[in-house]
Amino acid sequence: MSQTIFLLEDDADISRLVQYHLESTGFSVRPYPAVGQILQDAERQPPALFLLDIMVPGGDGLDLCRRLRQNPTLSIIPIIFLTARAAENDRVHGLELGADDYITKPFGTRELVARVKAVLRRFERPTTPSMVKFDNIEIDAGAMQLRVGGELVTTTATEFRLLDYLARHPGRVFSRDHLLDAVWGDARFVTPRSVDVYVRRIREKIELDPETPRFLKTMRGAGYRFEIPKAAQIPA
Repeated sequence: MSQTIFLLEDDADISRLVQYHLESTGFSVRPYPAVGQILQDAERQPPALFLLDIMVPGGDGLDLCRRLRQNPTLSIIPIIFLTARAAENDRVHGLELGADDYITKPFGTRELVARVKAVLRRFERPTTPSMVKFDNIEIDAGAMQLRVGGELVTTTATEFRLLDYLARHPGRVFSRDHLLDAVWGDARFVTPRSVDVYVRRIREKIELDPETPRFLKTMRGAGYRFEIPKAAQIPA
């Protein structure tokens, strides 16, 4: 079955262009000219990915992104912004809301398709599921789930991939550029500042005091290091 993408875009010409090229590549696209019923439709039939413009009638993509990330059923689904707002602050704000990529207009259709595929690849579950356990934290790679104190904690898939990568390499210091390559791959919209945004989001979910982290440490001038007790269960 083809993967379905929900497209929020009020410009009819751009919507048709995006739909044509994605469907030519094998995706199914469901276009929306306004926020309208997109959330309700997604709850009934979750898509593989959301592709959101920011400035649309009847709401905006930023608010929709926020609502999707707060929805337990839909929070793990990747989100890409497709927008004319190209300033770095806009990109960072999109990341802070939980977006997984940020494509600015005008864009090349081949690049758009490539980046949609790249984001979806990052959301693929590993073929050999495994779990990391330490303290009161469980990181289940097979289910892409994080539990803290036995409670399921909502994460985006990009947050989960970054946390999982760091937790599987305890004690190692990783530069921001290394983490960009390891987690985001060829998603060139991200910057070292993007990594800092995601680290802050992860700390808010796993640390008792995010301002004084026990696990995810900042190594000034070098990057980040994950520290966990030696008795933690880490697969080889």
